[in-house]
Amino acid sequence: GQGEGLDPQTDRTVPDPLLNKHEARIRGMFGRIAPWYDFLNHLLSLNIDTSWRRRTVRLVPPRPAADGPILDLCTGTGDLALEYARVSAGNVPIIGADFTPEMLDRARVKGAKHPSWPVTFVEADAQQLPFESDHFQLVTVAFGLRNVTDTDRGLSEMVRVAKPGGRVAVLEFSRPTDPIFGRLYRWYFTLLLPLVGQMLSRSPDSAYRYLPASVMAFPDGEALAEKMRTAGLTDVRYYPFTLGIATLYVGVKPSSSPLPLGERGQG
Repeated sequence: GQGEGLDPQTDRTVPDPLLNKHEARIRGMFGRIAPWYDFLNHLLSLNIDTSWRRRTVRLVPPRPAADGPILDLCTGTGDLALEYARVSAGNVPIIGADFTPEMLDRARVKGAKHPSWPVTFVEADAQQLPFESDHFQLVTVAFGLRNVTDTDRGLSEMVRVAKPGGRVAVLEFSRPTDPIFGRLYRWYFTLLLPLVGQMLSRSPDSAYRYLPASVMAFPDGEALAEKMRTAGLTDVRYYPFTLGIATLYVGVKPSSSPLPLGERGQG
């Protein structure tokens, strides 16, 4: 899971060390910026990230508790998991999973403010989930899929643990298509944001240079929708937010898997 650049001497692609997504590096990087994470998220997105999560919950609402629990992967400090708990009035069990303990510590502090909400935060790797198959009515991930070392493996695990007929929702940064807004956005996202983020967080891993670099290198729009279809989801749709700065992708796990070719009856 490494990004690549072009070596000008050999014309061959070479790994970009900034985009090294080895599990230990990602876990360490997010662990070290955890104290600054919420503050900088809201500051650098002008607090729009809060409205994106609310819109996600409106577009992919929780179903009744009888349909099963909800899983929020790469939950970070728990914002999306807690938004689902708020909207479901504490009636649907919710698990927030992340593999960075320092992030989970902050998520649990937030969750403790709402003791009646059935939200549990657990340490888990998105590529190897410790949950049974066909279990969750909804599996979500917000701004975390691009940090998973193997995107396809992460998506296939999300599909595996979703119930047949259940939904998988991915909220992720994307690249605006409007040429004028796109230029302004790239200036802010690749120059100003890393400068402010690095200055305040003092991240030794260049976390706030990694952020825009990882977004620019990650598939968006139809390319990510196709990855979700390849992982086994149907009816995949996507909804651009705020002129395409972020995009919500939603797919459905089929109610029954198609039989292998040799086992199908003839019509």
